[in-house]
Amino acid sequence: MNNGSDVNTENTVDTNTATAQAAVASTVSTEQTVVQTDVGNKDGQNKCPKCGSTDIMTNIKTGKLKCQFCRHEFEAKKVDGLVDDISQLSGEVIASGASNISADANDVVTFKCESCGAEVVVDTSNATSAKCHWCRSILGVNQQIPNGSIPDIVLPFGITKEEAKVEIDKFVGKRKFFAFPKFKQEFTSENVMGVYLPYMLVDVNGHATFKGKAEHKTREYTVGSDEHKKTYYDADCYNVEREFDIIINGLSIESSADKLDKNNSTKTTNIINSIMPFDVENCVKYDANYLRGFTSEKRDTNIDVLKPIVHEQAKDVAKFSTRETMSFYDRGTNWTTQQLDVKGEQWKAAYLPVWLYSYLQIKGNKKILHYVAVNARTKETMGSVPIHMPLLFFISAIVEILGIIVMCMLDDFDFNWIFLLSGFVYFFIIYSKYRNSDARHSYELETKNETSNLRQVDDFFESRTKLSSSSIDGRNDHSLSGETAKNNIINNIMKGQ
Repeated sequence: MNNGSDVNTENTVDTNTATAQAAVASTVSTEQTVVQTDVGNKDGQNKCPKCGSTDIMTNIKTGKLKCQFCRHEFEAKKVDGLVDDISQLSGEVIASGASNISADANDVVTFKCESCGAEVVVDTSNATSAKCHWCRSILGVNQQIPNGSIPDIVLPFGITKEEAKVEIDKFVGKRKFFAFPKFKQEFTSENVMGVYLPYMLVDVNGHATFKGKAEHKTREYTVGSDEHKKTYYDADCYNVEREFDIIINGLSIESSADKLDKNNSTKTTNIINSIMPFDVENCVKYDANYLRGFTSEKRDTNIDVLKPIVHEQAKDVAKFSTRETMSFYDRGTNWTTQQLDVKGEQWKAAYLPVWLYSYLQIKGNKKILHYVAVNARTKETMGSVPIHMPLLFFISAIVEILGIIVMCMLDDFDFNWIFLLSGFVYFFIIYSKYRNSDARHSYELETKNETSNLRQVDDFFESRTKLSSSSIDGRNDHSLSGETAKNNIINNIMKGQ
């Protein structure tokens, strides 16, 4: 059968787990290998190979490290020892920076300055470098310590502060009318900060199996008249199977519990999630100099917490990769078997760059932290702007009154009742535009993956008539089990705190 129609990329999230969890299975290889990624790294002074200066920072335009004294630039280093060909990945490979955080790890480290002999203290919970108070040499922490502050890799900033300010001004400028008055008075993009946020990047080599039923619409028709009208559908039903190998490159997940919690009513953390993906293939070996001039947040979540989420998200990526071959089934699919056998997985701890503007809105006893975030590689921008609710209610009421007037004028129009909803629709549209509470990273579509060795079954077994629903019963080809898994796990973490 030729299913050659275009892929439908509509993204619909179904959080009803009744169908999403049906007959879902996963198996994982348990062989584990730890790759030490900080081999050759040296704490203390990082010197320019040309002049010996320790005053080194990132050149945002090139992504290279640049000596501030002689202007020499060095090529970025790549991490050695990790698996590059994901199709050959077997078992569990863990980069050392992604190893479990030790509860008793000391955040404070002390170095002896090579230039003057003074002792320099660095609190790694706040920074990974410091200046010697005597000779002004800069010392950095490059060797991994078990407190989550030193990752395996880092993605250098590629967007300057000035460029980020333009994007933030543009975003907020389109939302000034209904913005909270105090916010409009206090807003300035000068307050934007460059932040490295902690993520886990996961590569997966797996084998996927999906089985179920799918329907193709053959007819749509209306029975009855006036208020007794009802639409029915006829459809052909098929038994379908898709079995294939899949490699997934750089599935990104936050490794800070605070940023994972997108349902926190006091923070708009979903905004930060929504500016992904990053071009993680351009990550380089961690060097403390990349963090100079920026702030960073260390990870606080281990692999064993994130693994169930990642496996469900990887399964979602595999399911959505079948959509090109399923485009014939315009009434959707009810997958009764969803299985991803993980033959190999590779975990890396990473710092990814974000330009972040934050504003704390205080409403009586309630505080809400709003973010406007810019992906510091792609300029992807998303934000939450505090709303002046009395003004929005007032304008929505005017729209509602106008809608009622129009409804009365169009008394011969069968659907004039729609105008009764005009004020509510207006309120919802404006609120959504300002808050963006549904903004998210569409990992199921945006994560790089490649499939091979496809086995496809499309067996017709019956025609169905006079169906009242516009889609197949139990449709779950748009559902996301990874989102459900994340919410459940994060809720458990927050309850335990």
